[in-house]
Amino acid sequence: MNSVVLALYGFAIFFMIFWLGMWIVHILAIIAARWKLHKKINKVSTYEVPLPGVSILKPLMGVDPNLYSNLETFFTMDYPLYELLFCVEDESDPVLMLVNKLIDKYQNVDTKLFIGGCCVGVNPKINNMQPAYESAKYELILISDSGIRMKEDTLLDMVNYMTDNVGLVHQLPFTYDRNGFSATFEKIYFGTVQSRIYLAADVLKINCHTGMSALIRKSLLDEVGGLKTFGTYLAEDFFYAKSLTDRGWKITVSSQPALQNCGNCEIHTFQARLKRWAKLRVAMVPTTILLEPLSECFVLGACASWSASLLFDWDSLVFYLIHILLWFMLDWTMLCVVQNNPLPINKLEFLFGWILSEATRPYLFLQAVLDPLIQWRSRVYKLKWGGVAEEVKAKVKY
Repeated sequence: MNSVVLALYGFAIFFMIFWLGMWIVHILAIIAARWKLHKKINKVSTYEVPLPGVSILKPLMGVDPNLYSNLETFFTMDYPLYELLFCVEDESDPVLMLVNKLIDKYQNVDTKLFIGGCCVGVNPKINNMQPAYESAKYELILISDSGIRMKEDTLLDMVNYMTDNVGLVHQLPFTYDRNGFSATFEKIYFGTVQSRIYLAADVLKINCHTGMSALIRKSLLDEVGGLKTFGTYLAEDFFYAKSLTDRGWKITVSSQPALQNCGNCEIHTFQARLKRWAKLRVAMVPTTILLEPLSECFVLGACASWSASLLFDWDSLVFYLIHILLWFMLDWTMLCVVQNNPLPINKLEFLFGWILSEATRPYLFLQAVLDPLIQWRSRVYKLKWGGVAEEVKAKVKY
């Protein structure tokens, strides 16, 4: 057997092992979802053991149709002690009028508004939040993106997971029910591939944290210089989570998923987010260049089908079709578990959205690798290996 044949068999064995590993990830994630998500909250505040106060940092920029209702859910939470710290970079931003309207409506809620930010790095989100972070009066900090919608007991659920050995509690990224195919497309992505990797990583204690809704111990950030320490990164959420795990602290996913409810929902803008996230992952974890495309359903199925044909003389087409069918069924199961309520879509809508999502992600990943610049709103950044970012002057595409 010559070297070429040996190499082919080596690749075939690798693809088959990787294929089996991805099915283990599928099953592990579904078990984790059923075990952990949507659990009943038992912890309540008592005189002897009061619930800790929470400072909620809300970085804002611009207004979308759902923003008012999203922000209002933070004023109506059933939690005894918290403050809302709104952060707005530009004093001419129309979001200020909206925030002031809510402050006037809910005068019983402890609220402060910070305008102008403070330049401590290249990350605009951290620059925007820095003054509020320095003024936060409670030990627990909740960093929450503008598009997040809260249930009355969401904050209580997150605090419930902040046990003595936990330094960070984050929510599984998901979406609130909205109308339209673009919303369906987003829900399918977050309820399938994102949930699968996120929950499996949580079980395996791998840092897969996204910062759209995260509860953190402020003292642990202060030990390394505070939030501004991570201003050199665009993926600040990954690096402050890494800072905690490197010091022996645990991070964990809470029971309730994060309900993203942005009012501007379009497929091309969401795909731009996917490409930006892919660029960040490649810069932070270079092995992503090889492993992430291989983990996609259609790509992995093709590789595994070729492997099965070579190793076991199985019909590659039949193997490929069965692979896609099983992947589809497990993704539908995962989405139903994460939703925990009747889905706003039927199986036919899911089929179309799922095929589009699975078919386009490898192409989007290739685009992300070939174009290293990251566009974030009106700014353009270049990433260095390790995730450090620098702002560059480039023509912004609209």
